[in-house]
Amino acid sequence: QVQLVESGGGLVQTGDSLRLSCAPSGRTFRRNAMGWFRQAPGKEREFVAATGAGTNYADSVKGRFTISRDNAKNTVYLQMNSLKPEDTAVYYCAVRSAYYTLSSEREEYDYWGQGTQVTVSS
Repeated sequence: QVQLVESGGGLVQTGDSLRLSCAPSGRTFRRNAMGWFRQAPGKEREFVAATGAGTNYADSVKGRFTISRDNAKNTVYLQMNSLKPEDTAVYYCAVRSAYYTLSSEREEYDYWGQGTQVTVSS
């Protein structure tokens, strides 16, 4: 019943910005921790950012990416600035069943979206 739909990806150039959105359906996630992960071709899925009782970011995106949420719209966002070619990946939204507690571990998340492609050219 729970579904997550990511949107906002696309093809951009180095230094550009994108804003990804994740719109869950089937229930509300006002108290759940939510995260963004990404996976590049030939690489494992890696943590990007999470929000719950605070926020957390991977070192590779800290200072450039911002995770936020709009509880009224039941939507989580990932604002990505100063994009680099190394940011190229499929970005996935994920939700934890547990409330509030942040996690950077993929196995701690219970629901996943289909992903949205972000490609950054040099």
